[in-house]
Amino acid sequence: MDDAPEVVDHVAVARLYGEPLFTLPNDLYIPPDALEVFLEAFEGPLDLLLYLIRKQNFNILDIPMVGVTRQYLSYVDDIRSHNLELAAEYLLMAALLIEIKSRMLLPPRRSAEGAEPEDPRAELVRRLLEYEQIKLAAARLNELPQLGRDFLKAQVFIEQSLQPRFPEVSVGELQQAWRDILQRARLVQHHRITREQLSVREHMSLVLRRLQGRRFLEFEALFDPAKGVAVLVVTFIALLELAKESLIDITQAEAYAPIYVRLAYTPT
Repeated sequence: MDDAPEVVDHVAVARLYGEPLFTLPNDLYIPPDALEVFLEAFEGPLDLLLYLIRKQNFNILDIPMVGVTRQYLSYVDDIRSHNLELAAEYLLMAALLIEIKSRMLLPPRRSAEGAEPEDPRAELVRRLLEYEQIKLAAARLNELPQLGRDFLKAQVFIEQSLQPRFPEVSVGELQQAWRDILQRARLVQHHRITREQLSVREHMSLVLRRLQGRRFLEFEALFDPAKGVAVLVVTFIALLELAKESLIDITQAEAYAPIYVRLAYTPT
């Protein structure tokens, strides 16, 4: 556009229906916070400086310090009029740009060894290139899917077994049931003096035979108080041995409920 007005950075400030707009209309209302929103888009002085260089396709290895410094200072002036705290770090970069610009105006000085003097812009170029690499890497990381932003973690609970799980019988409940059996046995005991040869293995076999073909058998049903305390003790020891060898299960539907005995489940 030949009749386009001259602007500071030679870049359109906006586009209207696809056409570049180089100046803002006089009657355009700009909210007071519009500049603050614009400044929040930059992460700091390096970000703003890199934006000015890339926006105008300047060679970052050969920065035109005059134009870049002038444009940067115009932005800093706007920042100072709105946010003094935010302007502090930007003013530090402005001072660095002015220093580099001044050093470039001075005649170069050769070192004692006759080496070429270092370009005053070298350190700034190095910082800008490093910053641009970090910024591009951060953008690539941000594109990766993130938990909570791009997807949610799903949790599915699957029942592993259809076999009913009964509460475990505590030692105290088993002791209380055994004391109840002994108490009833003393009420019906016979005072006979005999000598019996009792076998734990034999009573283990008797218990297994009683449980054959039965789904459950009540704990107390395995004891016959009429046979005396000695038989009850051997039967109780036989039950403990069978439970220890995982041949029977001692279960209970809920706390303080009757205790049942069954053959141990063996998967086929």
